[in-house]
Amino acid sequence: MTSGHQTSNDQDIFEAVLHRVRAACVDLAQAGTLPAGLDLSRIVVEPPRDATHGDMATNAAMVLAKGAGKQPRQLADAIAEKLRADPVIANVDIAGPGFINLTLHTSAWFDALRVAIGAGQNYGRSNLGQQTKINIEYVSANPTGPMHIGHCRGAVFGDALANVLAFSGFAVTREFYTNDAGAQVDVLARSAYLRYREALGEKIEIPEGLYPGDYLKECGAELASDYGTKLLDQPETEWLPLVRERAVNMMVAEIRNDLMALGVVHDVFFSERSLVEGEVNVDTMFADGSLIVATPAVMVSPVDQVAATIEQLRQAGLIYEGKLPPPKGAPVDDYEDREQTLFRSTQFGDDVDRPLKKSDGSYTYFASDIAYHKNKIGRGFLSMIDVWGADHGGYVKRMQAAVKALSDSKAELDIKLIQLVRLLRAGEPVKMSKRAGDIVLSRDVVAEVGRDAVRFMMLYRKNDALLDFDLAKVVEQSRENPVFYVQYGHARGHSVFRNAREVVPDLPEDAAARQKALSSAAIERLDDPAELALIRRIAQFPRLVEAAATAHEPHRIAFYLYDLASEFHAQWTRGTNSPHLRFIIQNDPMLTKARLAMVQGVVNVLSAGLALLGVGAPDEMR
Repeated sequence: MTSGHQTSNDQDIFEAVLHRVRAACVDLAQAGTLPAGLDLSRIVVEPPRDATHGDMATNAAMVLAKGAGKQPRQLADAIAEKLRADPVIANVDIAGPGFINLTLHTSAWFDALRVAIGAGQNYGRSNLGQQTKINIEYVSANPTGPMHIGHCRGAVFGDALANVLAFSGFAVTREFYTNDAGAQVDVLARSAYLRYREALGEKIEIPEGLYPGDYLKECGAELASDYGTKLLDQPETEWLPLVRERAVNMMVAEIRNDLMALGVVHDVFFSERSLVEGEVNVDTMFADGSLIVATPAVMVSPVDQVAATIEQLRQAGLIYEGKLPPPKGAPVDDYEDREQTLFRSTQFGDDVDRPLKKSDGSYTYFASDIAYHKNKIGRGFLSMIDVWGADHGGYVKRMQAAVKALSDSKAELDIKLIQLVRLLRAGEPVKMSKRAGDIVLSRDVVAEVGRDAVRFMMLYRKNDALLDFDLAKVVEQSRENPVFYVQYGHARGHSVFRNAREVVPDLPEDAAARQKALSSAAIERLDDPAELALIRRIAQFPRLVEAAATAHEPHRIAFYLYDLASEFHAQWTRGTNSPHLRFIIQNDPMLTKARLAMVQGVVNVLSAGLALLGVGAPDEMR
């Protein structure tokens, strides 16, 4: 019997039951009921779609039947008979063509609650990743202006995903790719130069094609202060590089400030320009310790890394000179009807081969992107995640094809597309900033509603779904505001602890001491169905975190936290209407401690989950 690659997470009750199911199959193989050598890795144990069917369901009979030469229902009967003898399992039913539904003894859920209490903030942490290196590149806004609300969503998504992966045992590097090469930074420099002339007293007009936002006025003022009228006498070829470097550095600093306001800190800021010029100052470090580039020996070189990458692919027979057929349907921006340098991306699943050089001999964006990902592979990243805006969807196949070609299919690139954010106020579209031209700045939104509201709501939709962000609703104190409702759940739990000291005067105030005291509470006293359902919800958290890490979907945690908070608030309300269900029972300190243990489990999960999302977990709400 082969079980496939497995992780060990002793906090996950679902994984514990999965081991028991697989052990039952191994026993059947030893008894001759199943053939030896069956692959057990496709067996899963998960919550059933219908809660009335039990606590868990397994597909073991369905996935093993063909290899065993048996009907799924027949095999399910044999597996079920084994599982009925397991002391943890209270009931086994077979449904449909061979699904096996399991109901656990209540003691198993109580044990899971004790694990949740004892683990504290580490509840849900695992070694799923086994310290596999993984690079997450996110935000990567062009340094041509401050961050707008769309960049904000990608920043929050990438940061939360990095948190989830690190919590799940991956060795994560958070990276920002600075697009400081190409035509757009020359446009930035010309825009800044106009602001420089304005700062010297000249009346200017911003022509179409340049950046009209007021954010470059500061750059112009600095240039005027440092150079006076000197730049006015220089030809563009002389002032352009100087102004470009000043403007790019200022914009990167602004973007970093916007990111820090969101609680986002990258490990690496990689310069696109370094790929070609190899002249980035590797000694420059930011205040938080991150480098402009990562490993100097790899990332900074006098060699044109784009040319070297193209040559490597050419030697592998993946580059040729040829013409592309005209695109079908809508025009394609990078199509040119001429002989050009092409990458055989169709050989790796792309729709068409892709050009690497423009008609003027300069590199296409795709060529630089290939060299950049080759650089990542050279730094030891065989697992990479890129977070892109939805308008880059057409580039996904070609980039994944390039990574396959560069790594002999050993590296994996997952590209997550971030859909647009529509900013509203009480349901009406809103624009907030004249300073940026016609875009909504991330910093303005954070300043108005706070970091926590921005981060949680940016994750309260799947990344590829359009997000409506209502400035009025995210500050409401109601169930309709998810971030408030979840944070209020955490604060309500702490209010229970404070109020419980009248009945349990020795309840420690220190979190670690309180968790230790409550882990030995008589939680077997908890017999209300809703209490048991709440405990089962708590016990799902480790499995949920691993699922979010595996799928690269941090929104799953936001959804789960809202569901957990809803069940907790509902139980509080039930106690208001039925005094015997209250968390604090005046004449029964043992039952009170048991319910406090359940509350501690809720608090631990809400705290751990909010931390993964980068959202605060307040003890009080004001």
